[in-house]
Amino acid sequence: MTAEIVLQIFRFGFLLLLWLFIFAAFRVVRADLFGGRAGRVASVPPRAAAAKKTRGGPKTLVVTAGPLTGTKITLGDQPILIGRADDSTLVLTDDFASSRHARLTNRGGQWYVEDLGSTNGTYLDQQRVQGPLLVAPGQPIRIGQTALELRS
Repeated sequence: MTAEIVLQIFRFGFLLLLWLFIFAAFRVVRADLFGGRAGRVASVPPRAAAAKKTRGGPKTLVVTAGPLTGTKITLGDQPILIGRADDSTLVLTDDFASSRHARLTNRGGQWYVEDLGSTNGTYLDQQRVQGPLLVAPGQPIRIGQTALELRS
């Protein structure tokens, strides 16, 4: 009788561990597909601040290293989404990039890089991006094997 109870407890324990593993696997897949911090919204500057855009600011985003070396994107007022997802502004073919990896945002003529909860991280020079960081023209942004720069 006690052996049957112990066996039943082990069965329920194993089933519980199996469900916890499945739940954890779904969380990882969801974070990779939709970004780890899906509920977080970046602050967007008011139109008045965006209108004060400096004339000497960066005009293009250039891929300087990685599979897409030489790719150029003209900068405007819209944020630039970087990742493996097909709806990204810059679609990376890098295995170390998440679906929604990073975002570049224009705030009053200055560009900020923000990691979107990626697994392998985003780096500005040698510093890991934890929150929105100001990007100077020519300063390398690294995502996996891909390096990017803002240029005038």
